Amino acid sequence: MRAVKHAFRPLIVVLGFICLIAGSLSLSANPALWRNQGWTKTDFNITSIDYKEILSGGPPKDGIPSIDNPKFLPIKDIKGLADTEPVIGLEINGDARAYPLQILIWHEIVNDVVGGMPVTVTYCPLCNSAIVFDRRFEGKVLDFGTTGKLRNSDLVMYDRQTESWWQQFTGTGIVGEYTGKELKSIPVRLESFANFKARHGNGKVLVPNAGSMRTYGRNPYTGYDTASTPFLYSGEMPKDINPMARVVVLKIDGKLQAVTLDLLRKKGKMTFGAVELSWQKGQNSALDTSQIAKGRDVGNVIAQRKTASGKQDIVYDITFAFVFHAFHPKQPIING
Repeated sequence: MRAVKHAFRPLIVVLGFICLIAGSLSLSANPALWRNQGWTKTDFNITSIDYKEILSGGPPKDGIPSIDNPKFLPIKDIKGLADTEPVIGLEINGDARAYPLQILIWHEIVNDVVGGMPVTVTYCPLCNSAIVFDRRFEGKVLDFGTTGKLRNSDLVMYDRQTESWWQQFTGTGIVGEYTGKELKSIPVRLESFANFKARHGNGKVLVPNAGSMRTYGRNPYTGYDTASTPFLYSGEMPKDINPMARVVVLKIDGKLQAVTLDLLRKKGKMTFGAVELSWQKGQNSALDTSQIAKGRDVGNVIAQRKTASGKQDIVYDITFAFVFHAFHPKQPIING
């Protein structure tokens, strides 16, 4: 435990400094300020939130660069990615692709076309939220980037067509022309590279673009998911549960449900009507040790619905308890 706290100390200093900056910026967070930061196309007259909820995460618009021309290699040519490292596994129309978190932790968004479908693959490190969206929307194909802003510690994205702002955790427009609109989520698995290979032997894997200066494989948030409290979050904490506890979030018969990962791990399998959740060991946390491949084992989760033609993957997310509570404060978290 001492080693974890010691490793986390540099992050505390850095993020603590960012918190001070973010706090001061939030006092003047308003459309006039943002227009001066380059948000000239965004319609700030339309919003579903209080602008005081928006904080600066530190980087400016596109300061965390999305990957817009992703490069892939076949599994057999992949090096530097351990079997237990986490990837977002996506398959559409027979086109299977893995997006390693060792890359997404530095870029957060990948705009891609998979099996003929335009998608955006997203990962918010401060929320551990990995969600893929269909980019086809109201007759357009949207491209997404990072605003450099956070709400409830979650990534705020924007589309480059209207520069509307979108909440990554919910897929909902919160500022601009698309306020109140919702993107369609695509079923994926946050799984170990070994599990992806076992499912899709002929699949492809995202690799760094030439010339990137990131140290892929290193976790810039060392010790984050074992901290006692989240950063860049000042909202209410959930009761009777560690705010940094991982929870599995999914919809069951149209109703949102959240189950702690610890409970699922203890039971191994949980059933909610036609929906089945299962846990299997063998996946590193991307937010634990400085090297992702050495992160503690948080396991693999599969969420499926039983149908007449067999089990089918459904949309789910694995985030922190404080995140789920921030966006759904009236919804309980199943923990026993």
